[in-house]
Amino acid sequence: MRILVQRVIRAEVRVEGKLAGSINKGILGFVGVGAGDTFAEADHLATKLVELRLFSDSNGKMNASARDIGADVLLVSQFTLYGDCSKGRRPSFDAAAPPGVARAIYDYFVQKVRAQGLRTETGVFQAHMEVELINDGPVTFLLER
Repeated sequence: MRILVQRVIRAEVRVEGKLAGSINKGILGFVGVGAGDTFAEADHLATKLVELRLFSDSNGKMNASARDIGADVLLVSQFTLYGDCSKGRRPSFDAAAPPGVARAIYDYFVQKVRAQGLRTETGVFQAHMEVELINDGPVTFLLER
């Protein structure tokens, strides 16, 4: 699994012009599921995402987690995180999990994040989405397992 994590002031995702999910201060996570990924990776990364210290403490240091500050989370499925652009001009997505497997693991991941008590919104799996965000920092990390 790969999660592109962005600390945001606010973010929202729309599908066909309709709001699918929106958050205020928190984390926007673009979630990709790779071929061979398992629910164990989802377990590990759900905890990592919620406990990752990427928010400022009272001294201005990145020392507080999403859990610590009660941040919101917006999770958006994104198979293109497994796009391979090393050959030619067209990306290959052979490393991405098939849609059925990816959806099961993505849904499980979302449930695991929600179970940790944070308000969690999502996009729509396999839909064409418009994502709007205000990155805070900017702060962006790539989590992999």
